[in-house]
Amino acid sequence: MQFRQDILFPAFRKSSRTTLWLLKIILPVSLIVRLLDYYGILTFMAGLLDPVFVYMGLPGSTAIVFITSIFLPLYAPLAIITSMSITLRELTILALMCQISHNLPVESAIQAKTGTPFWTVTALRVGMSIVVGLGLNLVLPQDMGNPVFVRADVAGMASLGDLLLLWLRSSFQVTLLITVIVFSLNLLYHLLDAYRIIPKMSKGIEPVLSFFGLPVSTGFLWLIGYIVGLAYGGALMMDQMKEGKVNRTDANLLNYHLAMSHSVLEDNLLFVALGVSVWWILGVRFLIAWIVVWMRRFVLKLRFGGTKLKMENI
Repeated sequence: MQFRQDILFPAFRKSSRTTLWLLKIILPVSLIVRLLDYYGILTFMAGLLDPVFVYMGLPGSTAIVFITSIFLPLYAPLAIITSMSITLRELTILALMCQISHNLPVESAIQAKTGTPFWTVTALRVGMSIVVGLGLNLVLPQDMGNPVFVRADVAGMASLGDLLLLWLRSSFQVTLLITVIVFSLNLLYHLLDAYRIIPKMSKGIEPVLSFFGLPVSTGFLWLIGYIVGLAYGGALMMDQMKEGKVNRTDANLLNYHLAMSHSVLEDNLLFVALGVSVWWILGVRFLIAWIVVWMRRFVLKLRFGGTKLKMENI
């Protein structure tokens, strides 16, 4: 086996195609969201959610955080949170809601490419985040801590030109990041595949997959989704589907799981650094991921009986 010919070059070719595909989704969406924020549309949308947030134990002002998380990666709502006066209890509820529903235009579009309709996964994630908010408001102790942040004034963009300049700068950074991550993932996958390590890894987590109601064929993609998230995991899933290593039925079930729980390293550390308990985050996300997949399997079983599920019927 030749490293360059059999591993390096194939990884480079695949990562190039995948990177271009991701950027075609991510960059236009990020510009649109920045424009929506600049013209006050996100703030208007957040105002519509004010009455609902009372039932989740959250002040109406935090609605803008949730709305922002729906459209952007978690770094954006985190920036807003750190400028607010908010208790640890409120932060915990908000953290779980944002972790379930964040960056939906990009992540839902990617999941749509791997077998789960865009609006289905978007409605599922927004709906479950609200259910989680309502549930946590009932079970969390009323006194979990004092306000963890003090409100500060945040200067807005002075002009549309400033906004575009900021978008170009961030787009360049995102492009570099995606290029490095996607190539690294593809290189890792080709190395693991060449040395037949993937079957061993999948075998080791079979009990976990079985508990969550996931097929064995999704083991490696489940690990990738948990380590680096939906965007990069979804891109790799597309490659494996094209190669026939994961069918659309299995990919669909994995999508339901990852929609609720993914990127447990980076996403969790962001909020743990602000004081949220990692056990609340992991416990809730694992629970709802378990519920969603088994409910999906139950619905499909009722619809198609005991026959083997086929994606064309889903």
